This record gives sequence, structure tokens and C-alpha cells, in this order.
Amino acid sequence: MTRFSLISLFPFHRLALGDLAVAVPFVCKSWYRASLDPSCWRRLNFRSLDFMPWSPFSRAFALRYHLHSLLSFSAFLRFALHHSRGVIDQLAFPLSSVVSIHDLAYASVKCPRLKALALPDNLMLEDDLRIPELERRWKDLEHLEMETKPSSFLEAVAEIGRNCPRFVGLKVRGLIGREDAKALARCLPELKHLELSKSYLTKDELLVVIGGCRKLETLTVKDCLGFQADDEILKLVSRIEWFEHEGSTLVYSYTCSNISSRSALQVSFFLSTLDP
Repeated sequence: MTRFSLISLFPFHRLALGDLAVAVPFVCKSWYRASLDPSCWRRLNFRSLDFMPWSPFSRAFALRYHLHSLLSFSAFLRFALHHSRGVIDQLAFPLSSVVSIHDLAYASVKCPRLKALALPDNLMLEDDLRIPELERRWKDLEHLEMETKPSSFLEAVAEIGRNCPRFVGLKVRGLIGREDAKALARCLPELKHLELSKSYLTKDELLVVIGGCRKLETLTVKDCLGFQADDEILKLVSRIEWFEHEGSTLVYSYTCSNISSRSALQVSFFLSTLDP
């Protein structure tokens, strides 16, 4: 087998993003050329990288590319999207606060074919209000992950229902209220995969979702506060292929340590409104 054949068969598209950026291009000229193939950059998981200035990845990238300033996430995002040439279909933003609304807006323009998106956590209020606006550009979106329910959740769900005909999967956590449940049932009746784990979710809201999203194949509601899977729930979900509810419990036997800090604040506020 020739050297070219060996290189063409090497699964560069399966490499971690860090290796693709700071290792492969510097092995030899052939590997450098292979790393320029846009298909290698089709699935970008930025959560595997540490963008702190002292991290091994940041130091290696600065050394390899002779940077005269610290590497920022925004700069690396542009580097990766440039290499992708618009073919990206899976994109996972870091969970940390290194992501700005400008990064999201840039990605919405440069990744028109996006099918799977994992949003960052802890966006500023004025930033997460723009999520529905950005969703309009992702007509092919099929899966969306939101680590914390944004304040624009109702508008985001409605936008997906209007503009994303292939959408089948949603993951979100937070305080899932009656209007949220109604929006899921009304706007996303074709939903096949739903995860609401580590959320505040009562039985009433869960029943609304189950009743409206009739095509669910998987439903994951683990470690939730507000319901326990009783006979009524189990009967209704019997048509769903995969139902996970372990760790979910009623209000007064739950601690907020099981959920994210922002979700815990949402739940604590709700609990403060309950009658003693």
C-alpha cells in the first residue's frame, strides 16, 4: 500500500479537536494537507478543550502558531470555522463563560447546515434573549442542548417549531413550568428524544408533555424535583421505548445540590412561593 493510500485511510475526522489543531498539521506535509479537509472539522466539540491561558492546549496552540497574545475562545472558534468551510453539522460550545453572544452569532452565519447544537451555560440575560433570533438561521437543526433553561425558552421553542421541520431532540434543565410544558406539547409534537433531568418538574407538567409529544421514543427525567413515577405516569409512558426517571422525587425530600447553580436558583425561588 502506498504512503498516499495510508494517509487517505487514516481517520483524521475521528481525532480530538485539540490533536487536529496542534498535532496533526505538524507531523508532515501530507498530514498537514489532510488536516485541511473540511470533513475533518465537521463535528466540533469545544468542551474537550481548556481555553485558560495556562492550559497545555492554549500553550501548545500559541507555540505552534507563533501567537503574540493569549489564545481566546473567539479566536479559536474562527480558526476552526475557517477550516470547516461551512460543512459543520455538530457544534458543542464550552460550558464556561468564555463564550459571548458574538461567538454564537458568528457561528449562526458560518454554520448554516448545523444539525446538532449544544449551547453554553450561564449566558448573560441580554444574550440568551437573542437565542430565538439565532435559531432562525439553523433550518436543518435536529438536536439542541441547553444546560440551563434560558429566559427566552418559550420563544426559542416556538421558533424551533416554526423553522426547524427536522427537529427531533431537546435537552434542557431548569424550572419547567406549566407554560413551558404547554409550549413543548404545542410547538414540538414531532419530538422523539427529550431530556429534562435535574429540573423542577411536577407531575402535572410531565403529563402535559407526555400527552402532547406523542412520538417520543426516549424520555429522560432523572434527578428531578416535583414528581415520583406513580402508576398513572408509568401507564402513560408505556408506549415510550426508553423512560428513565431514577432519582426523581417530590419537593420536600429533595436538595438543590442535585442540580446546576442557575437551576437551583430558579427552584429556590419557586419553593419560596409555596405555602408553608
